[in-house]
Amino acid sequence: MDSLTHFRSMDESTPAEWALIARSTQGDTTGAADQALAMLQRLKGASLCMPVDPLEHSLQTATRAFKDGADEETVVCALLHDIGDLMAPQNHAEFAAAILRPYVSAENHGVVLLHEIFQGYHYFDKVGLDRNLRERFRGHPSFEKAAQFCERWDQAAFDKDYRSMPLGEFEPLLRRVLGRAPYTANATPHVDYMGFRINMTPGEGGHGRG
Repeated sequence: MDSLTHFRSMDESTPAEWALIARSTQGDTTGAADQALAMLQRLKGASLCMPVDPLEHSLQTATRAFKDGADEETVVCALLHDIGDLMAPQNHAEFAAAILRPYVSAENHGVVLLHEIFQGYHYFDKVGLDRNLRERFRGHPSFEKAAQFCERWDQAAFDKDYRSMPLGEFEPLLRRVLGRAPYTANATPHVDYMGFRINMTPGEGGHGRG
């Protein structure tokens, strides 16, 4: 199939070719949600020696958030917070936060980014670590919400007898949140060309900026 563009390196590409590329990518919001759903499904059955598998833990966390009346965006963050458990076990919080960053508020991005350390308040003392390591982040704009996220929903979501909502019930919420135009839900500096957006602060934790 003809690719419609024919450059061998970006240096020799043309504005007309980039216009074609931009038109092929802008407006397609189904891919992110489809990929997220597929990644969640792959968590099923991966016990990691926990009482429930990562998919059930994710569903429990999101269900608890939903039943507590959390807003739609926060529920989606609860659903996806451990989506990197298998692909990025050493930095799964950063992995999930990177996926969510274009679509959620700076506060919720911070909650997902911090949750790995904040979980430690509930078990670090059992493995020889200081459970108060989260205090290093005191003053972060997401501190209080991250602490509540872990206390009320995340650390409590390993109950084999809990009846979680099925993944299909969360799919409409997920599609709405990941279907937003990137960086409209937060103030992340970005450049915009022909509908395609590039984050201009890669790697930053979003202290009030997204």
